[in-house]
Amino acid sequence: MTDLPSARLEELGLVLPEPAVPSFDYVPVTDNAGVLYVSGQLPKQDGTVRITGTLGADLGIEEAQEAARVCVLQGIACAAAHVGSVDALERILRVTGFVASTPDFHDQPRVIDAASELLGRIFGEKGRHARSAVGVAALPRRAPVEIELILTARTPEAHP
Repeated sequence: MTDLPSARLEELGLVLPEPAVPSFDYVPVTDNAGVLYVSGQLPKQDGTVRITGTLGADLGIEEAQEAARVCVLQGIACAAAHVGSVDALERILRVTGFVASTPDFHDQPRVIDAASELLGRIFGEKGRHARSAVGVAALPRRAPVEIELILTARTPEAHP
């Protein structure tokens, strides 16, 4: 297995989606000295949230885990577009996962583990990260999961 994220994505049979375009007044990524802050990503496929629902009510863990994987791929796509290449992404620092769930659902970490595991498969040891998994009452567009990323990257300004 190679160390390049692009090669690992190919080995996994994954293709990054087109970066999501914000519907509201924010930018998908900001950066400061090579640290990228990726806005919360919903599980959009072709511009639409295709997996919806609330954990503990009308959605199972496996479906929510798939939504978490889609969110991570969206986040990586936004970060890669910001710096010009997925291979310029260096290290995942932090993941914050929000899970729409009922008050009696307590497996938010199991849902977000799917995102963490995928980041490890794509970035290897550099994909290991600090993390929070938070239960919330609702998310935009009835999404079951929203994920924010903080990562480091070689920026064109820093490494021409």
